[in-house]
Amino acid sequence: MYKKNKNHQIAFTDFNQPLGLQMNPENRWVKKAATIPWDKIEDKYAGLFPSNTGNVAKPLRMALGSLLIQQQFRYADEELVEQIRENPYYQYFIGLPGYVDAIPFVPSLLVEFRKRLSADIMIEINEMIIEYNMPDDSDDDNNDSGSGTDENAVIVEGYNTSKNSGTLIIDATCAPQNIKYPQDIQLPIQS
Repeated sequence: MYKKNKNHQIAFTDFNQPLGLQMNPENRWVKKAATIPWDKIEDKYAGLFPSNTGNVAKPLRMALGSLLIQQQFRYADEELVEQIRENPYYQYFIGLPGYVDAIPFVPSLLVEFRKRLSADIMIEINEMIIEYNMPDDSDDDNNDSGSGTDENAVIVEGYNTSKNSGTLIIDATCAPQNIKYPQDIQLPIQS
């Protein structure tokens, strides 16, 4: 079961900071939180819970935010929960209403987060984030094909393709080598 957050995204100014803690609004986690359309993603996330019975799931922002932090720093599940407990910026990023010196969830819950937010769903979420952060060009009457493009880019039938295009495959395991092994019968036997 999932209950949508009626309060929507909390603003940085609404984050309850303990007395004396001055948080920086220019922090990377505050900025990153502003680039994610939490409400739009939450609508899609709520569809993963068709039943209205059972325990209430953790909010999307907590699940997705935790996985994004874990992905960036490669924390183990237990370490991630401890890092979130210690860092008010992480707590803001995962949608807690204020800083608390307690773990927000048990580490084993991250397994459930990863099951719900599978690779396919994460690809959709990534597309939503990209779309959300794209500049709106709909009201631009001047459709200059060369504006805002790299000087090496070439416009071909409405598509921006670079002069340097193609496929580069780099795989060190496939490099040809003329190495003889001791078992090779072609090696001359020295006595």
